[in-house]
Amino acid sequence: MRRGESPFNNYNSTLKRHVKSTFTMSTDSIEKEIAQLREQINEYNYRYYIKDDPSVSDEEYDVAFRRLTELETANPQLITPDSPTQRVGAPLDGEFETVEHRWPMLSLQDVRDEGELQDWENRLRRHLHLDAEVDVEYVCEPKMDGLAVSLHYNNGQFDVGATRGDG
Repeated sequence: MRRGESPFNNYNSTLKRHVKSTFTMSTDSIEKEIAQLREQINEYNYRYYIKDDPSVSDEEYDVAFRRLTELETANPQLITPDSPTQRVGAPLDGEFETVEHRWPMLSLQDVRDEGELQDWENRLRRHLHLDAEVDVEYVCEPKMDGLAVSLHYNNGQFDVGATRGDG
């Protein structure tokens, strides 16, 4: 960054590139922008998840992802199963061994009230085949972006660490 240059210059120029009104766009231009954003985000994901060499800042990624989400929300007929908005992470690169988890590592889900928490517990019980009489204890914490990891130790020695993979 040069002296006198704002640290937000890059973010603002990225934002201006992606912020267009969907009301004034033709269907063709919307489809083209969606295709470009998907290709761009897939490349960002590949560099981040597979190569461990991010090519853009988190802010630039978020702007592109939000724009794609906005376009797909306004045009649900254009949503495809392979869109970055419809999946998590990126494919595995084969460098690591596959690990079968003793218990499933379930995805985190937002819960905003007691009813949603009860719905979550009911799904958990069904998934684990637990009767209503079985006490379930859990901890609720604010959800933060990060990595879920399962670490196994045998006799106090680290044995294996595994993520949920690409799910």
